[in-house]
Amino acid sequence: MSSIVDNVPLVAGTMGMYSLETYPPDSDFWELLAFCAGTGGSILIIGSAAGVAIMGILKIDFMWYLKNISLLAFIGYVAGILTFMIVN
Repeated sequence: MSSIVDNVPLVAGTMGMYSLETYPPDSDFWELLAFCAGTGGSILIIGSAAGVAIMGILKIDFMWYLKNISLLAFIGYVAGILTFMIVN
């Protein structure tokens, strides 16, 4: 979900749902959450404040981004998660 919509509420919700006793600070779970938060909103440009800002600065149209970039962002997101799973 974080790759599509804004990552701040999702991360905040996740932090409240899981205790550090269940998932210690250095566990793979938190590293994967950080990856997902770092790519937050990249599939849909309107999913992050940075995406909305760049739309205004460079006059990027939402439909252009959806047609030309969203698939690449999704592929990169999935590749990152698969790489994380292989490494860990």
